[in-house]
Amino acid sequence: MRFKIASAVLFTAVAASAFADELPAVATDSFMSTKTRAEVQAELHAYQQAGVNPWSTSYNQLAGFKSNTSREAVVAEYMASRAEVAALNGEDSGSAYLTQVLAHRRTGTGPILAGYPVNPQ
Repeated sequence: MRFKIASAVLFTAVAASAFADELPAVATDSFMSTKTRAEVQAELHAYQQAGVNPWSTSYNQLAGFKSNTSREAVVAEYMASRAEVAALNGEDSGSAYLTQVLAHRRTGTGPILAGYPVNPQ
């Protein structure tokens, strides 16, 4: 019984000393600012005057955004791209769709097979 207690104490002391040699990592990166202190303070003052803090978690950068495109145009563009997106995300990763698109672009060249060079000579 004494042997078990003595070996447990010895094991604990050896295990604790194994981690004692490691020092915590210290960051030694040096930082060089591209702005002077006066420039940073002037920028902060400008944001405070405008009532906007772009580093705030509640900052909404799209609050004053106005689109030049109508809703109908955006919906039409989305509907037109659905087939392409579905084909490119398909089982063959869109290779059949891309072959078909390239064949339509090159009229009179016939089918384009996988591995066919783009610029045949």
